[in-house]
Amino acid sequence: MKVIIIDDEARSRKGIANLLKLSPVEIELIAEAEDVQTGFEAIQKHKPELVLLDINMPDGSGFDLLKKFDQINFKIIFITAYDEFAVRAFDFSAIDYILKPVDPAKLMEALSKAQHLVEQENISLRLNALYANLENNSPENKKLVLKTAESIYLVNTSDIIRCESDGGYTRFYLIDGKEIMVSKNMKDFDEMLNGFGFYRIHQSHLVNIKYIDHYSKAEGGAVVMKDNSTLPVARRKKDSFLKLLEMI
Repeated sequence: MKVIIIDDEARSRKGIANLLKLSPVEIELIAEAEDVQTGFEAIQKHKPELVLLDINMPDGSGFDLLKKFDQINFKIIFITAYDEFAVRAFDFSAIDYILKPVDPAKLMEALSKAQHLVEQENISLRLNALYANLENNSPENKKLVLKTAESIYLVNTSDIIRCESDGGYTRFYLIDGKEIMVSKNMKDFDEMLNGFGFYRIHQSHLVNIKYIDHYSKAEGGAVVMKDNSTLPVARRKKDSFLKLLEMI
């Protein structure tokens, strides 16, 4: 892969360049840039396959740079020192990032993933989701990018009724009746949606709290959702879940 590093810190660029030499993926570092303008010019001139892009730079942000392009024809790995809230926006938007200081193992993992991307997979859609998530400080109505074998969906978290584990897959149930099966396990979405109005009541079930209709004591405890689904509550989750309901 032909790679460009765009970072305003010379020391950071040098460190990343040295790490690239250790990559199991065949890498050719074709250029470096230190800000939005020189980065834009370098991409136009060298036409990289992958850009390692810092977010905060003296003359703007990495996002400002990307918005200069009518069409993005390269893969992107963001390099960021953002706080936890902002970093979760990257997770929601299915966009690769590495935290500063750069962890060599994380960089190698991101490079390997970038190498196996066959196409850009609607990079514009994912970037628009990222911009929206970074601007929206409310825990509700985040934009979640869901990738299936055939399509990429942009879903508002407020439209998700519940998620159900199906082996290594997760099935999403939406308020419009649509179901989306994603090749990602429940644990990833549990961690991602934690603190955003969702609660994992069972190993196989993650629910949007606002769509709970009522709790039934029958058969050891179950949740009835507003889509009329009845879901078991794990015994070890029962006490904490009932306390949560009392707080709503």
